[in-house]
Amino acid sequence: MNNDRFRRLLLKLPAAAGAVAALAPWRALAEGFPSKPLRMVVPFPAGGPTDIVARPFAKLLGDSLGQQVYIDNRGGAGGGIGASSVAASSPDGYTLFMGTVGTSAINPALYKKMGYDPVADFTPLATVASAPVAVVVNPATGINSLADLVAKAKAQPDTLTYGSAGNGTPGHLAGAMFCSGAGIKLRHVPYKGSAPAVTDLLGGTIQVMFDPLQSVLPHVQAGKLKILGVTSRQRATAVPTIPTVAESVIPDFEMVAWWAVYGPARMPPHVTTRLVNEIQRLTKSPEFERGLGNMGVQPLNVPLAQLQRDETAKWGAAVRTSGLTLE
Repeated sequence: MNNDRFRRLLLKLPAAAGAVAALAPWRALAEGFPSKPLRMVVPFPAGGPTDIVARPFAKLLGDSLGQQVYIDNRGGAGGGIGASSVAASSPDGYTLFMGTVGTSAINPALYKKMGYDPVADFTPLATVASAPVAVVVNPATGINSLADLVAKAKAQPDTLTYGSAGNGTPGHLAGAMFCSGAGIKLRHVPYKGSAPAVTDLLGGTIQVMFDPLQSVLPHVQAGKLKILGVTSRQRATAVPTIPTVAESVIPDFEMVAWWAVYGPARMPPHVTTRLVNEIQRLTKSPEFERGLGNMGVQPLNVPLAQLQRDETAKWGAAVRTSGLTLE
């Protein structure tokens, strides 16, 4: 080695040592991660569609990591309160967020102002699950198919009502897109969550409801509600005899709710990698698939960042169709 090359090498050594030193704390953290319980923020109340997915998943993730992953329900503002709290949390990997199609793709088009940026404020980790929106009716309506629903709505325009878990939810927007695609008018009645909407549907106050399948499936199985169709591209394994909207009345119709795990922005790379690997391994496991299948939910294994971009465009169009904006 000549003298010039030797001098250049010596000049590079301090910078290299500094880079290694800078990485050392993160590497040590990753190697010992996790050393305490993790918190998973669910931005909706207990018992709702997101909570139903998050709780069994958190249990499996905790077992896999060797530390408890406990649920922290922080509802309000269409998931914005929970999302904002995670965005402001330490990016050490101990606070996770069960993001939804609402918090990640719908809210940017729906709200004029948000307390978080769904891209800049989060580290996307991995997708978890998806579920179709189910179109259900009270059996007393005498509506037995999607074609029946469309025919009755056309014969009696703007008289049938459909409920959803709230303004801007997947159920609300799927209903709006269904009405647009079928050329019908149904009056939307927003509720504060799925439970009160189901109660009114059972009581006959409203005639139709659009909601993620796992929320209404127990009532369908008990014979208290009738399911007409699902909004996924393919039939749901939990109700394989029920047709999709696309095969029945509106070709190419697809509006699916989904869930994914995020962390705050600027998480350590090694911690991020550990969590991504664990989540992806779990969502591919037969145990997870069996557990979800019983609830009408399917594991989802697609690149999260790309999904979020595509779904933001799709659901943004749905928001514009609905004409809804919120403060």
